[in-house]
Amino acid sequence: MISLAERHQYIIKKLQKEQYINVIDLCTELKVSSVTIRKDLKLLEDKNLLFKIHGGATLSNPYIIDRSVNEKEQLQSNEKISIGQAAAELVLENDSIIIASGTSVLAFARSIPVNLPLTVITSALNVALELSHHPNTEVLQLGGMLRKSSTSVMGPYSETILKDFFCSKLFLGVDGIDLEFGLTTANMMEAHLNRQMISVSQKTIILTDSTKFGKRGFGKICNIDEIDHIITDKGISEHLVKQLESTGVKVTIV
Repeated sequence: MISLAERHQYIIKKLQKEQYINVIDLCTELKVSSVTIRKDLKLLEDKNLLFKIHGGATLSNPYIIDRSVNEKEQLQSNEKISIGQAAAELVLENDSIIIASGTSVLAFARSIPVNLPLTVITSALNVALELSHHPNTEVLQLGGMLRKSSTSVMGPYSETILKDFFCSKLFLGVDGIDLEFGLTTANMMEAHLNRQMISVSQKTIILTDSTKFGKRGFGKICNIDEIDHIITDKGISEHLVKQLESTGVKVTIV
């Protein structure tokens, strides 16, 4: 029978490799009960070696704080540029798309070819400003309450305007992606607007760097199976990619 120390060593090594671990998987692999695994995770959390979340554990703090867009833009900046460039390849001539707020989607907006004929609906002031220099891009800027930390608008007025449109693609940034809880952002009102964006889009494409996986924000946007495509960087584990793809989500790694 595997000792307590051996179980803990196994759990930490698995976490370091896969970023996220599931209680059920550990029960099968270590041949112990879920009660035992949960006690193990609690002991490891007390030692500050991991963070317990519903159904498992993660190495990184799963709770999101609301940072300013200027601060976020400095984090994983090279990864965000690559993600934005990959997303821009999905935009077709004369497309009608929605671009939400966030630094990854801003990098995407900067990668859209300047002369591409396009219609864009956006909640983000910085995205609208970026695309205002594109001669063949029509920009519909949503109105509403200004969320200063993300320089974007939100609220019922934005949601009402969206009900009059239907777009081919939504490019959405998130603050957290948790396999069980879903996609989240730090602000409840923005999460509600993002849900409305999903409802008026044929396809939802998530642009996020790998540090967002295993984390949760205050406001839930949707479940994993409600999105179509995730574009992220090489920091995501192969195991997590397989888990995401098993839900029907396409994953592109740049």
